[in-house]
Amino acid sequence: MGSMSEKSFPIGRETGFHRFRNFPSSYYGQFLMRLVVYKQVLFGLTASVNVRGLKEQLIRLLSPGDANKTTVASPHYKIRATVLEAPHGDLSTCMELAKVADLIAFVASARSSSKEVDTCSYIDSFGSQCLSVFKALGLPSTAVLIRDLSLDLKKRNDMKKTCMSSLTSEFPDSKFYPADTTEELHKFMWLLKEHRLTVPIWRSQRPYLIAHEVDLIVNDGSPGLCTLLLSGYLRAHDLSVNQLVHVSGSGDFQMSKIDVLQDPNPLKSGTGQDLMDSDEHHGTQIIHSLFPDLSKQQSLVIENDPKPDPGEHTWPTEMEMTKADEYQRRSMINTYKNQATEFFEGKDNQDSGSDCFHVEDQEDYSDEDVDADTVMEEDEDITKEMIRDEIRKIHDAQAEDEEYPDEVDTPLDVLARVRFGKYQGLKSFRTSVWKDKNPPPREYARIFSFHNYKATQKCVLENARDIGQRTLDECIPVGSYARIHVKDVSVSVALRLCSLVKSKPVVASGLLEHESKMSVLHYSIKKHKSYQFPVKRKESLIFHVGFRQFVARPIFSLDSINSHQHKMEKFLHEGRFSIASVYAPISFPPSPLKALKRGRDGEVGFPSVAAIGSLKSIDPERIILKKITFTGYPRRVSKLKATVRYMFHDPIDVYRCEIWTKNGVRGNIKESVGTHGTMKCTFNRSIQQHDTVCMSLFKRVYPKWPEQRFPILLDA
Repeated sequence: MGSMSEKSFPIGRETGFHRFRNFPSSYYGQFLMRLVVYKQVLFGLTASVNVRGLKEQLIRLLSPGDANKTTVASPHYKIRATVLEAPHGDLSTCMELAKVADLIAFVASARSSSKEVDTCSYIDSFGSQCLSVFKALGLPSTAVLIRDLSLDLKKRNDMKKTCMSSLTSEFPDSKFYPADTTEELHKFMWLLKEHRLTVPIWRSQRPYLIAHEVDLIVNDGSPGLCTLLLSGYLRAHDLSVNQLVHVSGSGDFQMSKIDVLQDPNPLKSGTGQDLMDSDEHHGTQIIHSLFPDLSKQQSLVIENDPKPDPGEHTWPTEMEMTKADEYQRRSMINTYKNQATEFFEGKDNQDSGSDCFHVEDQEDYSDEDVDADTVMEEDEDITKEMIRDEIRKIHDAQAEDEEYPDEVDTPLDVLARVRFGKYQGLKSFRTSVWKDKNPPPREYARIFSFHNYKATQKCVLENARDIGQRTLDECIPVGSYARIHVKDVSVSVALRLCSLVKSKPVVASGLLEHESKMSVLHYSIKKHKSYQFPVKRKESLIFHVGFRQFVARPIFSLDSINSHQHKMEKFLHEGRFSIASVYAPISFPPSPLKALKRGRDGEVGFPSVAAIGSLKSIDPERIILKKITFTGYPRRVSKLKATVRYMFHDPIDVYRCEIWTKNGVRGNIKESVGTHGTMKCTFNRSIQQHDTVCMSLFKRVYPKWPEQRFPILLDA
């Protein structure tokens, strides 16, 4: 990663402690003795690498008496470290470990078999997949440890050179270390101690705590809710007790209390330490406790409660939108009746202008889009054969969309003006101004919008930098070992976290101002090269944005630079970036994105990385248009005139509207002929008999509101 996306710090000393000289002397002295507790993740590049044995060797080297612990203090190396093993084959857990790692030590076996080859004989397919995901997430400092070298000196050097030459292209900025013997690991640790570690910049902007222990206290007055207790070292920034926190995939919460605890991994035994008013809680000494100030505590606002003020622009209320939908439905019926009467009375049923009639394609006939795959996800009685058939249908739909984009068939049994009632014409997609005739969805009354996003972001980041200047009664310094009390957490979620902490990191990350509020976010994303299945619009995906996790149902669109409108795409296509628009909590860049797709019975993986990207903008007013194209075929051609059929099947649907052909000819519909939807058209130049006549219509579309916003209980 480049220098603009990284922040470096020395692992041999704590940073930022010079600002806290108003600590009591005993606590200040204890704070000065603290060194960074850095997390080292061991990742095997192939399944044959003995990562567990390497982990045990490193822990014995750091602290011989703590062989069963993962976090140890080493007075010899003057560091404290957490050594974690990335489980080979579990992509989700590996990704979570990479988020919190200060150093990723990629472990290669010099005896790796070429049968595991993917990019080279030292990286198998899973290792290659994880490596690409880690790079997109933002790599911290890395090193490559080479294991299983020969005891023969000449052969050993040859094996080391071969391994290094094969892996240099994948790890151009990493140093390579032999790691078989204790002496080699000892040398690695001393060289690492003097190395300046780098972390992605997104991780350095917010405080976060990686839980060593997770517990809960049931609330007597609130059935089903509890207070979640997370204990661990605070990283990156100071944390204010008045801040909101996001707990791994569980949601955003307020804190009721923060306890600063005695360090469980001191470098020196604290004989005769005079700790501040310490209490006992579960055998842990509490040095200092912080309580929120209700006048300063950030309110947990997620959805908007619209209360219109005079002269203030707001999104429409739910009642207003319900009335608008009913009014539109009745207007459509009345218009259809009037036009049908006019036609059968022999009146002119033609119209002028470029707006055409409104239309809704067969997939979106109802007001709510219900995709077949979504229905199948909710059915627990489906068989594997049904799953395979559904996947095959989605594959076929994606192939058809690539070959015939936007084309739809006019139904034979329903009038087009009824079936496609929400669409309208657009004279120029690039230059015309979209005038929406349909009300926004009800969800738009629940979201927030910025008047000036850039100015708000600048103000929020400046306020975040000021947190470290506040008093000890409000915030705790980075490097502290603390227990945070997260209030009003569902008991089922808390129990799931207590179980989850045994296998993967549970992280509580501090939120910046406004970051709990819902809005419409737009991410620039690209389908991941390892994902071989179609990604359809409005599918449920698990979005990992930094430390945050949430469920989203995006729609995809092209990024039209010179246009106010952006064309929707039905699928996320390979090899190019698209814009994914979602209802999601507000976030401020840089915010790297990983979109995971949950699988079923091993068909798609459980879960797999479907796409990667980053936050582009927050804008509920970004116009995304779904395009449909009707096609007709010339029956008789005479110079600039032609009779076209099969675009419509009823004369009531024929409007005066702009049309075009696949050979680049433009024209207009003049009138209908007969009773089967045939129509006379004129063109700006002659057309060929084999040409295809097309008419395009558009409708503004919106993301889908997720039924479950957070993924913590999806796989429980």
